[in-house]
Amino acid sequence: MTHNIMPSSGMRPIIAIIGNTNSGKSTLLNKIVGQDVAIVSAIKGTTTDSVSKNYELTGFGAVSFFDTAGFDDCSELGEKRLKATKRIINRAELVLVVVGKDGLNETIKAEIEELKKRNIDYVVVYNFSDVRNDIVLKKNEVLVSALTGDNINVLIDLMIKILKKNIKELPLVSDLVKKNDVVVMVTPIDDGAPKGRIILPQVQVLRELLDNNAIVVTCRETELKSTLAKLKNKPDFVIVDSQVIKEVVEILDKDIKVTTFSTLFARNKGDFKKFLEGALFIDKLKDGDKILIAEGCSHRVTCKDIGRVKIPNLVKKYTKKELVFDFVSGLDFRDDLSEYALVIHCGGCMLTRNDVCRRIEKCKSSKVKITNFGILISKIQGVLERVSKDLS
Repeated sequence: MTHNIMPSSGMRPIIAIIGNTNSGKSTLLNKIVGQDVAIVSAIKGTTTDSVSKNYELTGFGAVSFFDTAGFDDCSELGEKRLKATKRIINRAELVLVVVGKDGLNETIKAEIEELKKRNIDYVVVYNFSDVRNDIVLKKNEVLVSALTGDNINVLIDLMIKILKKNIKELPLVSDLVKKNDVVVMVTPIDDGAPKGRIILPQVQVLRELLDNNAIVVTCRETELKSTLAKLKNKPDFVIVDSQVIKEVVEILDKDIKVTTFSTLFARNKGDFKKFLEGALFIDKLKDGDKILIAEGCSHRVTCKDIGRVKIPNLVKKYTKKELVFDFVSGLDFRDDLSEYALVIHCGGCMLTRNDVCRRIEKCKSSKVKITNFGILISKIQGVLERVSKDLS
């Protein structure tokens, strides 16, 4: 099935639990994690909104389970709940398709075919082995009892086998540095920086550098000149917040390798070539074109917001075109992209690689270009070739 590449950032692979109402999805989740995290009832449609549980899957690592509403939810909100379930499936690295006492029906068969078509890994979990044991199992199918725990360990072992086989780590920066390399991280502290800490992409890059025995020096852009002056030799690599890349490049000697945090995430989380192509497409934008700006996290918008304010202003100033901007955040993403000329995506530090890659694939199928914040800013600032040449 899929051969997903997980970033080394510690993002948890998502395991979605789907099926019809009363198939035993919630009971199965509770039995796997050994806790009552999902409400169990004989009443159909008990699970309405998705229930999530972070869990250490011994033998593999940290994962997130999502218990979802049933496909045959006929309640007033059933259609909206089904959309929420589909959204979780879109993000999943593995899907557990739970089949109840009544066996496979056309709805579940159709969903399995959809998973196959989209190359999403899945396991068919026939539940209620305590009342029926006449199932002839095929590959990636198990017969369990979520009530008694029968064969739950068999299911867990199969999940681990699939995840280990198909998920590999993709480096953020470790393949670009070697032991004892001196790396300068330039991290502005502005209104968008969280109180008392640095932002997640910077944390993740820093951790990977330290894990690979690099020597890391961190400063703000206002202290970069004095930082460089105090170093005995030139740094081996400089990694910069995209918003100050132009100022930093003007300070650095031309032989010093430099890139941005967002450019590293473009390579780690998505299709680097597609993001570069999308940035170049900005030169072809026309009056009236619509642009979708997508952020993976939700936060309060300020007057200096990078996605809602700064990037639209930069794009309009650079293109000198009358453009229309739409915005989505969190897990929301447009089902129909046909009205857009370009999608500008955040670095995706709060999303899995699957999340980002499936959004890229949706853009591709809609013939819409896509890029990310940092690569676009580097293009507009005239430094894209320099920040990307050592990463291709």
